[in-house]
Amino acid sequence: MPCRWIALVHLLKAGAGSLLLAIASCAPLPPTASFAVPPLPAGEARVWFYRDLGPYDGLGTPFLRMNGAIVGVSEPGGALYRDVAPGQYHATVDNYLGDFDSTRQVYLFPGQQSYFKIVSLKNWIAGGNRFGNDFHRDTFYVREIPPEVAQGDVARSQFYGGS
Repeated sequence: MPCRWIALVHLLKAGAGSLLLAIASCAPLPPTASFAVPPLPAGEARVWFYRDLGPYDGLGTPFLRMNGAIVGVSEPGGALYRDVAPGQYHATVDNYLGDFDSTRQVYLFPGQQSYFKIVSLKNWIAGGNRFGNDFHRDTFYVREIPPEVAQGDVARSQFYGGS
């Protein structure tokens, strides 16, 4: 009988350890303001992407693209930046629907910082049938936001890195 109790105690300890690890991995990332973001490299431009986390926002994590190349993933409540060469860029976010107003064109000058907010519309497309085969698709939009507005939003967002 004592061997069973010892085995049960070990099992409970292992379960408690697993639970603590699971809780720790769910902790939110620190805000961008708590990181020492390096200065913009000479001759380059910086692009920030950020997204709010509201009760009516979709939770999908679509790819962010500049001129078709993936530069990151849009995380709810998150922010990230990329340092790029000056020039013309087409900023997009992967989308279920190809809405004509979901992307932005921008020309970036050396030393410039631009801010793009990703806006989501939850369950833009939804459906199902009598067998319960429901589906939901969010849609996303890229909006260029003035720096004086965006900097505070980015500072409060969880930081997902930079280049």
